[in-house]
Amino acid sequence: MKINIQSTLISLTIGMAIFCSSCVDDLKFGDSFLEKAPGVDVTLDSVFAKAENARYFLWDTYGKLYYALPVYWNDVDNKMNMGMFETLSDSWHSHLSWDGVNRSYYNGTYNANREDTSNDTKFGFSKENTWEAIRKAWLFIENVDRVPDMQQSEKERLKAEAKVIVASRYFDMFRHFGGLPIIDKAYDFSLDESYYQTPRATVEQTVEFMTTLLDDASNVLPWALDEGEISNWDGRFTKAAAMGLKCKILLFAASPLFNDSEPYSRESPQDAVTNHSVWYGGYQPELWEQTLEACEDFFREVNAQGRYGLVQPSAATPSAYREAFRKAYYTRGSGGDNPELLISTRVRYTYGDDYQWNYYFPQSVMNGAFTPTLEYVDMFPLSDGTPFDWNNPDHVDVIFSDRDPRLFETILVNNASYQGRQVELWIGGREAQQGPKTEQGQFATGFGLYKFILDFSSARNRPTLWPYLRIAEIHLIYAEALMMAGRTDEAINEIDKVRGRVGLNGLRESNPGIDYSNQSLLLEAILNERACELGFEDVRFFDLIRHKRAQDFTKVLHGLRIYRLDENGNVVEVSWSDKPANERGPRPTEFRYEKFQLENSRRSWWTNFNSKWYLSAFPTLEVNKDYGLTQNPGW
Repeated sequence: MKINIQSTLISLTIGMAIFCSSCVDDLKFGDSFLEKAPGVDVTLDSVFAKAENARYFLWDTYGKLYYALPVYWNDVDNKMNMGMFETLSDSWHSHLSWDGVNRSYYNGTYNANREDTSNDTKFGFSKENTWEAIRKAWLFIENVDRVPDMQQSEKERLKAEAKVIVASRYFDMFRHFGGLPIIDKAYDFSLDESYYQTPRATVEQTVEFMTTLLDDASNVLPWALDEGEISNWDGRFTKAAAMGLKCKILLFAASPLFNDSEPYSRESPQDAVTNHSVWYGGYQPELWEQTLEACEDFFREVNAQGRYGLVQPSAATPSAYREAFRKAYYTRGSGGDNPELLISTRVRYTYGDDYQWNYYFPQSVMNGAFTPTLEYVDMFPLSDGTPFDWNNPDHVDVIFSDRDPRLFETILVNNASYQGRQVELWIGGREAQQGPKTEQGQFATGFGLYKFILDFSSARNRPTLWPYLRIAEIHLIYAEALMMAGRTDEAINEIDKVRGRVGLNGLRESNPGIDYSNQSLLLEAILNERACELGFEDVRFFDLIRHKRAQDFTKVLHGLRIYRLDENGNVVEVSWSDKPANERGPRPTEFRYEKFQLENSRRSWWTNFNSKWYLSAFPTLEVNKDYGLTQNPGW
């Protein structure tokens, strides 16, 4: 495979907070990995001469794992230019006119050539640290056995961790591109170039490669970190992580994008269709059976060994529900302080001289890169689980008070508690000002992002964790697999476990008029629950992709203009909390709501969506190297 892995290895970037690069006896890792000696062999000899050196080599490889939030500190992390591809879904919209979402996708100019020349694309085939991580992991696997001062049991465990790194990085690419060239060793670049040219594999081969690695790792890894390991090694892969990731991979593979009677696109070129690199070649029900089996295996281990499970509230109160939900996605300590977290990643970087915090992510937010849509807000039910209905005046009266607690942990809404007071998102209010009226900035849609940001100050002096995979998602994967097996009651039970954590009634109790034996209705409920539970966690966009939901990519989206009313029903476009106490008057409680169609940063997909968009294009220059990397349909 003609990917320039050797040169990219030289320009490695420093990653996760707990696995940041270090110097061990003057042996440098990260950016300076090849600095010590002129040849790779000599460098590897130095690395694997001591256990401590070898461990740091693997820790640095962990630092190449996927991290979704924009950090904007080098060309790799500058993907989408401070944007995120979740704003290509129906849940979020970008009002940051110069981010990659707008420059490559909303305006419809994305093509294969942009993969060569731009960092605006949603996931670059050779720009995301994937191949660097994969090569380093194979180097570790192939060389760790010669470390003299390391027990064989530790070598086997660390090799298993490296295999999960390879599988995870393959999955990160798989969900954007489909079948991939299989790299199953660290190639020797001193040999002829033809030695490491590898054509593109089928979807089936790629999935088998990933899941086999995970099965191998599961047979070796401990179920969870020991209590004494959590504080020092939180983030290391475990058997639970490997088994959970297998469930996620199999769900994606079994979904209609790849597993259907027709390929997702008939546009030329069709080589990838003919070669089964973008589908299985027909519908295979056994793929859903494999997903179901993987989920059952996972929960069988959970029941037998414990340590993992949904974070539960400390009391049956809205605040306790919110706290439990926040802890589930935001708190470190997988299998310990946070029993829900299976896989997490984080980056540490410095802004200024003496503190480390997520600077560019909040900057993206404040510039309007991630504005929630009204369609997304409407997905969250009332606090008892009843679906929200704009046609019910009783619902409108409690639109921002009596709702699913996850709404307030995901989206900043009018009158919510914020920085010790209530946020003012009415037009003219302290936060919103004229943003919703002009459809600009952080509150262009009448709402703001809250998840991960919280109040803009809590992220200071700490790296923000990215919840790559948590138990709640496995419950909902299991629900979908049970649904496909016709086991409706069991599927609903898995959904209800997730709903119950935040105090919602069961699905049937909340929707008495719906017959969930109708698979399409149950699927809608599962996808809605995934959107509410896993919002802004890279789930909604891929749910629409894997189910080929063209109808959700083409629907025009909306925001909500909120008008504050005085006692006479007149609109008052001024703030309240920044006035002196004797001039404020009563706290505003009366509002008028006006839905509006999003016009600023219109999406070409609303009128010109094509199924070719379900997968990204490979870079033209990479395809033209002629080693068998067939281009995806339509590109």
